[in-house]
Amino acid sequence: MTDPHFAFPTPHVIVVGGGIAGLVTARELADGGVRVTLFEASDRLGGKVGPHTVGGIQLDAGAESFATRGGTVAALATELGLAESIVAPAAGGAWLQPRSGEPLPLPRTGLLGIPAVPLARDVIDIVGLPGALRAQLDALMSGFVGSRERNLGALVRKRMGRAVLDRLVVPVAGAIHSAHPDDLDVDVVAPRLRAALLSEGSLAKAVLTLRAAAPAGSAVQGIRGGMFRLASALAEDLDGRVSLVLGARVVGVDDSGVTLEDGSRHPSDRVVVAAELNEPTGAPITLATLVVEAAALDTAPRGTGILVAAGTPGVRARALTHASAKWAWLAERAASAHVLRLSYEAAPDADDDLRELARRDAERLLGTAIPDDHVLAFDRQRWRGPSVSRLQQERGAAAGVSEVGERVSGAGLAAVIAHAKRESGNLLQDLRAEAGLGLNES
Repeated sequence: MTDPHFAFPTPHVIVVGGGIAGLVTARELADGGVRVTLFEASDRLGGKVGPHTVGGIQLDAGAESFATRGGTVAALATELGLAESIVAPAAGGAWLQPRSGEPLPLPRTGLLGIPAVPLARDVIDIVGLPGALRAQLDALMSGFVGSRERNLGALVRKRMGRAVLDRLVVPVAGAIHSAHPDDLDVDVVAPRLRAALLSEGSLAKAVLTLRAAAPAGSAVQGIRGGMFRLASALAEDLDGRVSLVLGARVVGVDDSGVTLEDGSRHPSDRVVVAAELNEPTGAPITLATLVVEAAALDTAPRGTGILVAAGTPGVRARALTHASAKWAWLAERAASAHVLRLSYEAAPDADDDLRELARRDAERLLGTAIPDDHVLAFDRQRWRGPSVSRLQQERGAAAGVSEVGERVSGAGLAAVIAHAKRESGNLLQDLRAEAGLGLNES
């Protein structure tokens, strides 16, 4: 079989994993004229972007929003016919529960917790006046200070001090990327930040430039009805163009194909790994969803959600999202009820214990009584955060095997999709070059 993109039989690429990274990769390759087979170990596509139903309400089981930076996710949603379903969250913005005291609104202009105006009242309220004054020293430093620093924690510590790092950046960046800022690459989680630091002369001005003084919450968007619609649209788009094989666990990968758990061998010209081949090693994440009756929450008294500083006494949740306050479509669907999503790094094994823990944490964080009989429904979802990629150790430096997904791209749909598109483009260029065609062939 031949394809107009290639001078001889169409290359065959196997994609391992049917999460968003695998689906985007398969779509890009199929659009480029490649024959694609996708193996997914579970019985559904979408990975962490999927639905679940709690109290009769269909909700996202994982990601419920996406970062707007770069326009990557919105562009894909538009290509898939979801443009009119892209929605912005409520303008209330998120709050922060510090280690002591009551929750406070997050600074309205910031990036990953880095404040654009260190001496703003809402920054001082969280980091204290001494911490804000230390952060203001950023304005007196040369833009070269820290500009070579790829480590987010080290960059913030050097420019603005420990108070901003520990009280703002750690809880905010940690909630978004499931990692400490010391483990985050600046160029991955905040593209163009270092370049803006050099051009603007201070980290605060760099943040202000990138955010353009946008109101809280506008850095993310969602899809009316749930983010899982993106995965469903991708799967529908691939149907008939890509061979989608569910319930097929890949246990071996090399440069000539894959081996399934049943021992069968499947050859290919290239392999793209978009899933963990061994037992996941990333940090466990448990999502507890409550549907509750609480009239006091009708006015969203603490915004669209609360991030929790590590070590806060009496609270084990790392974050709470008041989902029905954040998304108008969900408020309509929930009617008079409220949907609360709480995330945990360590959670009780028994559902009854987790339900009670989530109820108590929600009361503490929201400052509102939620009696046990006002909890209408509960559900638990278990995920794992990104693992450190072990593919290189597992397969050596075998040619013909690529990797996509959050282990190499960083967390978040924007990063995952952008990386999958880049890797797919590089692979298509390689395949066309091998076929004797110019790299600019389409």
